[in-house]
Amino acid sequence: MAINTEAIEMHIRGIIEALGDDPEREGLKDTPKRVARMYNEVFEGMNYSNDEIAEMFDKTFEDEIQYANNSGDMVIVRDIDVFSYCEHHIALMYDMKVTVAYLPKGKVIGLSKIARIADMVCKRLQLQERIGSDIAEIMQKITGSEDVAVLIEGSHSCMSARGIKKTNAKTYTTTLRGKFQTDSALVARVDRR
Repeated sequence: MAINTEAIEMHIRGIIEALGDDPEREGLKDTPKRVARMYNEVFEGMNYSNDEIAEMFDKTFEDEIQYANNSGDMVIVRDIDVFSYCEHHIALMYDMKVTVAYLPKGKVIGLSKIARIADMVCKRLQLQERIGSDIAEIMQKITGSEDVAVLIEGSHSCMSARGIKKTNAKTYTTTLRGKFQTDSALVARVDRR
């Protein structure tokens, strides 16, 4: 599915008119084009399924790292900065930090790929809970490991800028797969809250 920038321009113009402003005035004249370009960038992930994202970032290295025999080998990438847009209000989810951990099963993924996966998953209309599930699913596909944890902390402008207006509220989500679901000591190694 390709993002239809012409339709976005038309609808943004309509929103400006619906708000009671003149889309032809100097400050707004190019706003529909700017918003369409921005949406093309910030919603790039809408163009790809989880399988396609897994294919896109499937760069692994064979390694003898195994979680067998309770060796405890784990890869953790903390504090990946991301943002997304809530599918309920198309409101910004910001100050988001993603932590991804997995137990290697014979291959490891390039570390920058983990951050790229998180970015691409966030470039969709999303729920914070689904972001964690999508990242975990993609990590499982690429690494071949069932043992994946994704922890996310974020602020939501649908809570801070409107409605209840609680500016300091943070949302925490935890997605656990494989051994992370049953081994609380593993989760404790990942979760530093």
